[in-house]
Formats: sequence, structure tokens, C-alpha cells
Amino acid sequence: MKNISPKEARELIKNKEFIILDVRTPEEYQQNHLEGAINIDIYMKTFEEELKKLDKNKSYLIHCHSGGRSENAGEIMEELGFKYTQR
Repeated sequence: MKNISPKEARELIKNKEFIILDVRTPEEYQQNHLEGAINIDIYMKTFEEELKKLDKNKSYLIHCHSGGRSENAGEIMEELGFKYTQR
């Protein structure tokens, strides 16, 4: 896992080197989200099941409002066998 700055995130987004995973609630996602982001709400009971549907060999940038939920999601993804995530 690696925390990155907003500047680093912008550069990665520009180069499309990963998939953006937005772990906020659907309401938060609808208000404002990064273009192309996939929304999987970390508070859903089926959060881990939804993660298991994703390709574990891809790189993910995990996004939330302040970093707490993305930190938790990254830890869960590591436990599920995802190789590399950024938040």
C-alpha cells in the first residue's frame, strides 16, 4: 500500500495507470466523483463480495473523502490478495 498526494493522483489519472475505486456512499458519489471511478460503498454488507469481483492483478487508486475509508478498504483488499493499491 502507498499513500499518494493529490498531485501524484492527478498524474496517475492523466496517464490512466490504474482503476479508481470510490468507496464512499452512493449519495456522496452522486454529489461529486472522479471521472471513470467505480463506486463500491465500504459500508455495504456485501463490500468484500463486490471486491472479489474485481481483477486482483490490476492497480487501484482508492478514493474517499478524508482517507479513513480508503485506508480500511486498502487493508481489506490486501487481505483478499490484491497485489497493489494506492490510496
